[in-house]
Amino acid sequence: MFDSRTLQGAYFALSAYIFWGVVPIYFKFLNHVSASEILIHRVLWSIILLLAILVYTGNIDKLRVKPKVLASLALTSALLATNWLIFIYAILDNNIVETSLGYFINPLVSVFLGMIFLSERLRPLQWVAIGIVGIGIGFQLFYFGAIPWISLALAFSFGFYGLIRKNLNLHSVAGLAVETIIASPVALIGLWWLHSSGDMKFGAVDMSTNVLLIMGGLVTSFPLLCFAAAVTRLSLTVIGMFQYLAPSISLIIAVTIYHEPFGLDRFVTFACIWCALIIFTTEATLHHRRVRRKG
Repeated sequence: MFDSRTLQGAYFALSAYIFWGVVPIYFKFLNHVSASEILIHRVLWSIILLLAILVYTGNIDKLRVKPKVLASLALTSALLATNWLIFIYAILDNNIVETSLGYFINPLVSVFLGMIFLSERLRPLQWVAIGIVGIGIGFQLFYFGAIPWISLALAFSFGFYGLIRKNLNLHSVAGLAVETIIASPVALIGLWWLHSSGDMKFGAVDMSTNVLLIMGGLVTSFPLLCFAAAVTRLSLTVIGMFQYLAPSISLIIAVTIYHEPFGLDRFVTFACIWCALIIFTTEATLHHRRVRRKG
């Protein structure tokens, strides 16, 4: 039997990953707005919501960080904003399938980055999994004559983001709040530019557009808060099992609702990624059990 804390963690994880999986639908409702303006509102409204949460929970003091940590957060802020912008752009450009591929690849990219920057040793089956991913990407290169840059950009930007945030040991909500605050000057300059050039949609189209843009803060923060709650209640191994739910849902939405192409070429690439993930997940689970038995 699972205890109540574990069940709560599972519910929080499901909420986070299901939300992330269906979020392309939200951005599709804003397909008449530029990706840059959506990102700007996502940053600015997130700040308001996150600060309100910190005040409500009595954690506003967590915003104080050391100068050295602040420098690292400036980099993670840029990486996160880049990831968000590419993600939004891809959805508006009818490339949800590519975003799904990127987040399927992401766990393996994180392992690869850990090997390079943290001197972590890869076990034999992890090498096999990464090799199979390479075959899938190589097939795309051979078939299309181009690499799936959207997928790789999403995977590596979020991979580097996780790599840097890994050792900062920050309060989850406060850390995200600081990152968005750091990005706010650029966002405000961008908002001014859109307004002065007459390209800003906020306040110029209709009320539903305004409401959807304001909701960008909730769309950003809600799944992250659920994820933070899940992490404190579940092991990282269990969390890892949930992470494939979001790109799976996005892929289904892309193909069934928005009728994005998913021919033999994409099937081969995804088959390689899925095969690699099965090997990777199975090996990680068995390794975790062996370590736990020895302990």
